[in-house]
Amino acid sequence: MFVIAAIVEACTWAALLVGMYVKYVPETTTVLVSIFGALHGAAFVAYLGATLFAASRLRWSWSLTVWALLASIPPFTTLVFEAIARRRGLLGDAEGTPDGA
Repeated sequence: MFVIAAIVEACTWAALLVGMYVKYVPETTTVLVSIFGALHGAAFVAYLGATLFAASRLRWSWSLTVWALLASIPPFTTLVFEAIARRRGLLGDAEGTPDGA
């Protein structure tokens, strides 16, 4: 669930950036910002929830949890955090339980 939330959050960030480009550069429409803004807002909240759930289930430290939450702010950083966490074995096994548990 965490991985999916991280990917969706990053994709909606990209869509929102496209919408902002269309709104401010050619100044053609604001509809995309409205649509992608709402989608990104929902994805952002879902990522926060998935992060807190993963932190609890996988027994992350407070500092790791804070870093995961902070990753939701800059564009695409959720993908960076997810890749680092995966490489370090912090995402557990396929069932979402800590490795070795």
